[in-house]
Amino acid sequence: MKIEIIKCLKDNYAYLIIDETKQDACVIDPSEAEPIINFVENKKINLKNILNTHHHYDHVGGNLELKKKYNCNVIGFIGDKDRIPEVDILVEDKQIWKDNNFEAKIYHIPGHTTGHISYHFFKEKKIFTGDTLFSLGCGRIFEGTYEQMFNSLNKIKKLPPETEIYCGHEYTLQNSNFCLANDSKNLKLKEKIIKIKNKLKNDLPTIPTILRDEIDCNIFLKAKDLKSFSKLRDLKDNF
Repeated sequence: MKIEIIKCLKDNYAYLIIDETKQDACVIDPSEAEPIINFVENKKINLKNILNTHHHYDHVGGNLELKKKYNCNVIGFIGDKDRIPEVDILVEDKQIWKDNNFEAKIYHIPGHTTGHISYHFFKEKKIFTGDTLFSLGCGRIFEGTYEQMFNSLNKIKKLPPETEIYCGHEYTLQNSNFCLANDSKNLKLKEKIIKIKNKLKNDLPTIPTILRDEIDCNIFLKAKDLKSFSKLRDLKDNF
């Protein structure tokens, strides 16, 4: 399974998951259609599925045009059946979604939105976390609660430490500033920041990140309890 990172809008990432044996693909969170179409047409890839993590426009904005052009299926959370544009297949928490060689476990991870999910391609040890877990950060709490977000992050935290995390935005550098301000003696964090800056200097994405690194460096994953997590989230909102 090959993953192509597609830049969209200002700082969004969509992800093409490609089965190279058939040249079939799924796209995760296409905020706009044009960059996806350009890549798919250029590489002669068959777009089969659109996987949405949540209903925000900057994650579903390309659904309609892509579905119309490629007749692909749109997959979304059952609780968001009225909010995911053009949704065809509704999935539930802990369900295994499968289509040919694509296979992912669904995790309901509310907090940023009430219907947010992630797609864990467990055989490949890759998870697509949308706007719940970022590299060195976590999503703002718009619809859910602090407790939901804390529990959602802990759910991801229990996955194998070598799991690759693909999130919805390129926020890593700005997130790193907040982590450093609240964890200034963390040497692993300082090492990670050097690597982040080198990647960005070379116009490379800082994604994927590795869960092990996030556990060591992400201040939100280091929160021991709901109270400390909630305080950090409030501080970040005003950072």
